[in-house]
Amino acid sequence: MPIPRLIVHEHLQNLGWPGLAGAALMVLVMAWAAVGLLPGWQALENVRQRSLEADDYLVRIEQGSAIAPVVPQRQLDEFHRQLPAQPEATVAIDRIYALAAEQQITLSRGEYALGVDPKTHLARYQILLPVRGSYPQLRRFLHELLGQLPALVLEDVDFQRKRIADSELTGRIRMTLYLSRSK
Repeated sequence: MPIPRLIVHEHLQNLGWPGLAGAALMVLVMAWAAVGLLPGWQALENVRQRSLEADDYLVRIEQGSAIAPVVPQRQLDEFHRQLPAQPEATVAIDRIYALAAEQQITLSRGEYALGVDPKTHLARYQILLPVRGSYPQLRRFLHELLGQLPALVLEDVDFQRKRIADSELTGRIRMTLYLSRSK
């Protein structure tokens, strides 16, 4: 049942200016609560829910039903453990020459330089190899090289033909073999 306008008008006159100001303040406070406090309350509830989910996840990790997340430092340590040790550089270089022999690629005498990467503190073996072979042979060689030596980074490849009709390419491959210094 609607309230007649006349009754509302009469009650407002009885309140006077102080009463109207108080009513306006009440409306303002309710609007501020709806606009300002409600999102904060919802965010707090969201944080509580995420906290409960995190507690549940921690319990599942302790029970062994869930896998713990990988921490970046742990990933880096694992990466360093998987790198070959610095004394194993000759084994890796022998593997490079064996892969070239499998593809019947001619490797001339290369240039080798051992150093330490200042950012990662890993041993860095820079290798420059002159090569000669057909394009498919060289491509298979590079593919096998990167597949079997994951610590090897291919930095530069330069192939040339003497004449357009030649099927054999000559060139050079520059690569870096990263080695662990802590083993």
